[in-house]
Amino acid sequence: MDRQTTGSISTLIGGILAALIVFIGFNSFIIINPGQAGVLSILGKAQDGALLEGIHFKPPLVSTVDIYDVTVQKFEVPAQSSTKDLQELTASFAINFRLDPVQVVNIRRTQGTLQNIVAKIIAPQTQESFKIAAARRTVEEAITQRNELKDDFDNALNGRLEKYGIIVLDTSVVDLTFSPEFAKAVEDKQIAEQRAQRAVYVAKEAEQQAQADINRAKGKAEAQRLLAETLKAQGGDLVLKKEAIEAWKEGGAQMPKVLVMGGDNNGGGIPFLFNLNELER
Repeated sequence: MDRQTTGSISTLIGGILAALIVFIGFNSFIIINPGQAGVLSILGKAQDGALLEGIHFKPPLVSTVDIYDVTVQKFEVPAQSSTKDLQELTASFAINFRLDPVQVVNIRRTQGTLQNIVAKIIAPQTQESFKIAAARRTVEEAITQRNELKDDFDNALNGRLEKYGIIVLDTSVVDLTFSPEFAKAVEDKQIAEQRAQRAVYVAKEAEQQAQADINRAKGKAEAQRLLAETLKAQGGDLVLKKEAIEAWKEGGAQMPKVLVMGGDNNGGGIPFLFNLNELER
């Protein structure tokens, strides 16, 4: 083999070695970005200690790094339960959570992917926590005491998920529904209450109207009593004459059809009524 051929082979081998060194060098380090945590596995075995943000060494060719998103995640989870009065109650919860970066190694060993965490941990624990909260109250209390229901649910869920390395940041009740039978009962109750309120209103209105009639009757009786006393008193005939003149004027200043005549000046005599209509006939 001549010197030129030997040199070409040496150059090729050198190039291969250089490429291999570069490849191994690039695969010997891993960069963990903010909001991430990594789990180093060597020959398929997860190593203790999570890889937090920054650059980390990893054995080339025999190791892998699983990256987990530890920022806030949001999932909507349905739940169903029976209340204290054995009514069916269905809810949907929006759960904001994140993975504890320190515990991602244990999460990797026990649960694996984020999808497994939601399906195998968060969903069933949400169901159990809702059962605990709903069983403490009736369906009507669950509706009227919605904040208290959520507090009981939050306390139960936080305690259950914390041991799995899942930190619950916030929950909200997206939807809360109950059985059609209870919905019909609530509607009937509201209708009955409205009718009862209407009946009370009508009764009060009738009572007020009756009282007004009584007051008007008392006022009219009192007026008649005062008029009778006036007529009996001295000068009562002047009152009658005054009313006759006023009635005459209100009638268009026409000649009255009935004249009151007779009686003495002291008002003790009996007046004589003279009907002018008789003359016209």
